[in-house]
Amino acid sequence: MARRRSNRGDLPLTADINITSLVDVAFTLLVVFIIIAPALQGGIEVQMPEADVAPVTSVDRPLIVSLTQNGTVYLEDTPMEIGEFRSAFPGVVEAGDRQQVYLRSDGRASVETFLQVMGIINTTGIAASVLAEEWISN
Repeated sequence: MARRRSNRGDLPLTADINITSLVDVAFTLLVVFIIIAPALQGGIEVQMPEADVAPVTSVDRPLIVSLTQNGTVYLEDTPMEIGEFRSAFPGVVEAGDRQQVYLRSDGRASVETFLQVMGIINTTGIAASVLAEEWISN
């Protein structure tokens, strides 16, 4: 009796992994992260004036003070008027271990309010840096 040879035995066995679906998932996740990443940046939205300044040195955890166009001062994310800021800021500096303050000011804010905020910061003896648009993307 002659043994019949099957066609399956003639073809070599290959074990390839189909990575098309893996690449599709990876690109989908990449697009999702690209779209969501700008929304994850928190903070107060201000229109920063452009300036030529030296880069900010790295600080563990600076205190961020933001000044908006209408004169509202934000201590981190807490809005307050200039009078409230004048009374609250020294207590925040004394209570915390922050060694530096970053002042973000809207380019359309009044110079008078900016100087008042800068003066309040300087009276505490803490180092203050004014941030320019080079470091903060809106």
